[in-house]
Amino acid sequence: MTLFSPNLRRRVQAGFTLIELMVVLVIIGVLAALIVPNVLERADDARVTAARTDINNLMQALKLYRLDNQRYPSAEQGLQALIMKPTVPPIPPNWKPYLDKLPNDPWGNPYQYLNPGVKGEIDVMSFGADGKAGGEGKDADIGSWQ
Repeated sequence: MTLFSPNLRRRVQAGFTLIELMVVLVIIGVLAALIVPNVLERADDARVTAARTDINNLMQALKLYRLDNQRYPSAEQGLQALIMKPTVPPIPPNWKPYLDKLPNDPWGNPYQYLNPGVKGEIDVMSFGADGKAGGEGKDADIGSWQ
């Protein structure tokens, strides 16, 4: 009489060989190399879309500010005038809070405000991923004129 039955011996020997595991790991590596760059591009696209949405929201708040106060905030007052009543002239006569807080762009930098603007009466923009004026691709400027 043996201690191990034939069925138990087969179960102990069942499993994957090192070669089989290596083949599976190589296949997973190849798939990851093909998929990861596409996923990273999607993240950049999502950041650009989020920046455009933020800029549109800031422009809407600036337009409301202008309706209430007959002018846009000065360059010195900046976007801060949308959340806090300016203390430097021209003091807005009918100021109210237009935003709860100022967003940063998706790369963590503050949005830029120009009055007078270069591309329009006023400009709101993000410098993109590199945080510097100009650039191409994910580093390109994103502005209210687009």
